[in-house]
Amino acid sequence: MASKRVVIIGAGPTGLGAAYRLHELGYDNWVLYEKSDGVGGHATSHVDKHGFVWDEGGHVIFSHYPYFDKLIDKVLGKEVHERIRESWIVQGDDSWVPYPFQSNLKYLSKEIQVRCLVGAAKAAANGSAREAGNFRDWILATMGEGIAEAFMFPYNSKVWTTPLEQMSKNWIAERVAVVDFKRLLENVLYDRDDVGWGPNNKFKFPLHGGTGDIYRRMAAHFPEKIKTGKKLAEVDVANRRVSFADGTGDSYDVLISTSPLDLLAHMIKPADSRLTDAAQGLEHNNLLVVGLGLKKKIETGRCWIYFTDSEMPCYRATYFSHYSPFNVPNGDTEQYSSLMCEMSFRVGETPDPEKVLDQVTAGLIRAKMLEEADRSRIVSRYHRIVGYSYPIPTLGRDRALDVLQPALLEKGIYSRGRFGAWRYEIGNMDHSVMMGVEAVNNIVAGEKELVFHSS
Repeated sequence: MASKRVVIIGAGPTGLGAAYRLHELGYDNWVLYEKSDGVGGHATSHVDKHGFVWDEGGHVIFSHYPYFDKLIDKVLGKEVHERIRESWIVQGDDSWVPYPFQSNLKYLSKEIQVRCLVGAAKAAANGSAREAGNFRDWILATMGEGIAEAFMFPYNSKVWTTPLEQMSKNWIAERVAVVDFKRLLENVLYDRDDVGWGPNNKFKFPLHGGTGDIYRRMAAHFPEKIKTGKKLAEVDVANRRVSFADGTGDSYDVLISTSPLDLLAHMIKPADSRLTDAAQGLEHNNLLVVGLGLKKKIETGRCWIYFTDSEMPCYRATYFSHYSPFNVPNGDTEQYSSLMCEMSFRVGETPDPEKVLDQVTAGLIRAKMLEEADRSRIVSRYHRIVGYSYPIPTLGRDRALDVLQPALLEKGIYSRGRFGAWRYEIGNMDHSVMMGVEAVNNIVAGEKELVFHSS
């Protein structure tokens, strides 16, 4: 019996994960189509005209999966930097609090400490997190008003650009450190740091070429199988055929699509109103990445910084030159350094990158991450708009997915990846690569997709 023809759409982490697994299995009847002229999707990297490397947002390598760990070791070898996460929250004008905020209240003024502790004590006594109907209520029920108002509300509003009461609480799992009131109190009374929470407290980063280097190296195993400049336009499910914007097309037995699920629903022919109606329940936002390349050495152990301040448009700043010296020109961190910042914005908005760069520079000076004199040391002002950055876990998301995913699978379409699955909680790079790998294992050997079906 002839093997099934597998067509993969998108050369990001998921599409390349699927491709790598097919290649590894010696399966030959497949092809990968990518709309841009390079690989990596939103995990690609760019070099600006001054020689600074920039990612499309803050990516670090950490993993829940032995397969992913081995893959990274195989493709990067020794060309990798390992870092201990040191991340901080800038709260108000001058409070620097180690991450996670709720475990390190001792860094705050006494007034805010008291508010946070009293709120956390009330929340612990009420124990009503299970009844919380949305993300905002869940924050109040697990952390109390003090922590909510000092950090969780302003920070999450910046990231998600969505009213928190319109978001579900079901995605949280290991994304948000919950509160253990006894531990909080002890940390304050014993003046104790508590910074080790979370799966990424140690992470790796490619030595050369930014995060995108991982995916360029994966793709180098099967260059003849990757067709670039192929933007998906239509999926004819009756004849199992894909068509591209340039007028070409291909037939498939099985399609692995990493296209945003809302766009895919509208590309299905014959049109299916059940799918397009369900897709209305999927919401996302976009990202503006701005970077400052400086002719200045910055000695730091810091990795990334979160901002609650409404005057600072970005929710996070990354000391990008700390991740690898080769993120600056010629790897010369004695002379150069770089800071990369991320600002979420709503669909339909168009931020002015130059204005945002000015506001970010002022915000970094206010936070004492830069000095006023550093304005004259800025040699690169970088910006890039990234469409589709966060798939928002809205209250209606799961209802939409319950319609879309089974209907697509019935037609031989695996919609996987950060925006193919549309589940932020499995949207990291390790999850994304594994979704591609496991889709292939399911297609070829009938193995269960563990990541995609994890709750």
